[in-house]
Amino acid sequence: MKNAIMLLAILLTLRAVPAAAQPPAKEGGLTIDNIELGFPCPNIPYYHFKANLRLPRPSIIEVEASVNGKTLRATELRNSNTAENPDRPPIADRPPSGYGMAQDVSLYQQPQVIGWVKWQPGQRYVIKLTVRLKQTAHTSDGDQLLTATRTLTAPETPVFGAGWKSYKSIVVSETAGIDRTNEPVKALLAFYPDEDHGLKREIRVVAFDPGTHIGTEVPSQVYDVQRSLEKDDLAPDKNGKPTRPMPLWLPTVTANLVFLANVPARSSRVYLVYYNNEKAQDTMYHTDLRVQGEAPGLQIDNGQITATLSANSGHLDQVSLKSQPDAPLFHRMETNGAIHWNPDLYTPPRPWTHTSDWSPPANIHSLTGPVMAKSEVWGPLPEVKEVDAAVRYEFYPGVPYFISSTSMRINQPVNCLALRNAEIVFKRELITHAAWYDALRDSVITYDVKNMADLTDLKMEADVPWITFYNEDTHIGFAGIQLEYANTGLESDTRLLNPFFYITAGPWIYWARGLSHSYLSSNMQQVIPVPKGSLFTEKWAYLVYSPEKGKTPYATVIDWQKRLTHPLRIQVVEEVDDRVSKTLEEVYMNDGKSGWEGRKNKK
Repeated sequence: MKNAIMLLAILLTLRAVPAAAQPPAKEGGLTIDNIELGFPCPNIPYYHFKANLRLPRPSIIEVEASVNGKTLRATELRNSNTAENPDRPPIADRPPSGYGMAQDVSLYQQPQVIGWVKWQPGQRYVIKLTVRLKQTAHTSDGDQLLTATRTLTAPETPVFGAGWKSYKSIVVSETAGIDRTNEPVKALLAFYPDEDHGLKREIRVVAFDPGTHIGTEVPSQVYDVQRSLEKDDLAPDKNGKPTRPMPLWLPTVTANLVFLANVPARSSRVYLVYYNNEKAQDTMYHTDLRVQGEAPGLQIDNGQITATLSANSGHLDQVSLKSQPDAPLFHRMETNGAIHWNPDLYTPPRPWTHTSDWSPPANIHSLTGPVMAKSEVWGPLPEVKEVDAAVRYEFYPGVPYFISSTSMRINQPVNCLALRNAEIVFKRELITHAAWYDALRDSVITYDVKNMADLTDLKMEADVPWITFYNEDTHIGFAGIQLEYANTGLESDTRLLNPFFYITAGPWIYWARGLSHSYLSSNMQQVIPVPKGSLFTEKWAYLVYSPEKGKTPYATVIDWQKRLTHPLRIQVVEEVDDRVSKTLEEVYMNDGKSGWEGRKNKK
């Protein structure tokens, strides 16, 4: 029993249809009050058995479960007197690594045992439970073994994926009080190489309905598959002694997954990711997301917007609402003419350089699919090879926004008059007003930019949460919703001169973030060093919209800002694979202590 699985005590109340529930019975002093096969729910997000046990006396215990003669690795031990919401993910969890470090020294009398069982409708399952009653955390000759066996018949409710050998569970939770429909959800998943038969082809994502217990396939997309196939070398050392009893790592395949989720406000839902099916056929999901052209000059459409990227730089060049195709937004007034201009840097006597001046970028990558279209361009800044930068866009079906991520890395020190990011530029005549949230006044500022004097700067805090341009005549708006903003350094702290966000008007109108921008200061010819190792990153959602009648011109922006800054939360739950070791070994620096030495409940 040294290899028996030890698990953590928590409780749940499972809302599932009982499957051949058994009456109380005793075998060797072990009483099974109830045992049933259950459906996934947020607290137990997989097909399972659940058994409520009663012991003859309170005891420290080990529990082992087997199904049809096979010992389960994925088993949970919970205390029946600890209440937990079945509609929410569990709070406590002990990963497989925890089993080898310390045993559970809690006293149990009415434990609950839950095991991962990929049951099929109408099939019979023989479940054997073995409980070891102990005096201490360690096993001894005086321990008492209790066993009980029950046979259950699975419900006749259909289960997706008979041809798929494996699945992972993703619990998706909504926290902002907004019903989510076809919301994009991303997750990075890991697999063993023998489970990979072409992950892009074989993976299916299934939404589990908590009312009907039926799974429905939803549009999904797999991308960025990477393989780490090197094996740990367990060969003996020079003295012929084993290097270690188990590998420190196993070959692994990782892949990104994106799918569309429906989650009611302030609730959780279970999505099952099926894989490991060498016979799976390619599947085509139909959404309104379309990509045309050759990278970097792509045109991306969905049911809400059309966006065109510059054929030279891959930066946003034009965008329009599908409902108003005759009122596109663009710039085309200065140099490269794009809407989205930077990261940028001005280090005279070299020209003011922007990522939008690439023609072409050093690196170009694009991704198309039914759930996400992606464009990535990166490389050295034009004329300033000491600095690397990247611009990425992500587009999704059915939504009036896209995501823009930018980053800039200083590889060698530079002296600048301007270091900027997050610049959006339009032709002056296309915009009449601007609005933004002002943190200093705790209010929204609206400004008539149509009549503002040329080269007047409207300043706001650097971390402005949202900002919008709109036209009162055409009823078109373009908003930036800030999702992430970070500046850091490796060799030294960041050195920023009075960072701020601002709007400027001329033959164009634009907003931008000045990180170090002495060029707009009272002493505009003072140079500011930017140290080696400095890194600047931004992530924005850019929203194209028509202001709603009877509401403020920025009401739509505020609604989307709440939604986009409170994304759906995910938890990935996986079965413990048989190849996972039951003990853990770590590599410590300088043969240092692990901290577990002398601990009473250490195995």
